[in-house]
Amino acid sequence: MEKNPQNDLVYPGERVDDLQNGLYVIQNPEKFCFGMDAVLLSGFADIRQNEKVLDMGTGTGIIPFLLKAKDKGSHLTGLEIQEECADMARRSVSYNHLEADIDIVCGDIKEAAEIFGAASFHAVTSNPPYMIGQHGLQNSYMAKAIARHEITCSLEDVVKAAKWLLKTGGHFYMVHRPFRLAEIIQVLMKYKLEPKRMQLVYPYIDREPNMVLIEARKGGNSRITVERPLIVYEKPGVYTSDILEIYGRV
Repeated sequence: MEKNPQNDLVYPGERVDDLQNGLYVIQNPEKFCFGMDAVLLSGFADIRQNEKVLDMGTGTGIIPFLLKAKDKGSHLTGLEIQEECADMARRSVSYNHLEADIDIVCGDIKEAAEIFGAASFHAVTSNPPYMIGQHGLQNSYMAKAIARHEITCSLEDVVKAAKWLLKTGGHFYMVHRPFRLAEIIQVLMKYKLEPKRMQLVYPYIDREPNMVLIEARKGGNSRITVERPLIVYEKPGVYTSDILEIYGRV
């Protein structure tokens, strides 16, 4: 039997998840797997086909893969501080034969301007850590803790890096938590990234929002559009039509 070279890219304890769009991502369920927030951000980001895109804190590379599947961006780069996650993302790139379209770089967001150079991207995306200080229980496994808590970078670090990396008129797309919305807007404006579009995400129509999607423009005018709420579930286990459309199942 002929050996499948793709099998060599998947290590013990890892699995290959079918993204249902022709692409696959390697993940380790014992460490960290992507969530719905990454999927919603990829749908929210209004990126053109000819734009050069950076995803900061890319983890296993899920956002570049989702953007590629939606034909968003001419070239996609993922920046990840954890070598283990970056290696997994690189192997997913090889698994999908996307070496010409996606690069994965291991590095610190706080050093991103030095790594890539100023004004290098038309668009920057990020699904950064949400929790600060004692907010939430820190996960004992470091990869998950870094993804969820501001251990290696803060909200300000992410926004500051986006400001330097974006070309004038470029767009920054982020998913975060509503309880930090006032801080998010304050920090964006501090670094001359004008909030232009926002959407709150609700688990159910009668619940409080648990995510916020926000777009800011470098050097943009002062005007923001608040989009209609995005509801995730009609009832337990049943997605709304909006979510199914984002997932590409309708």
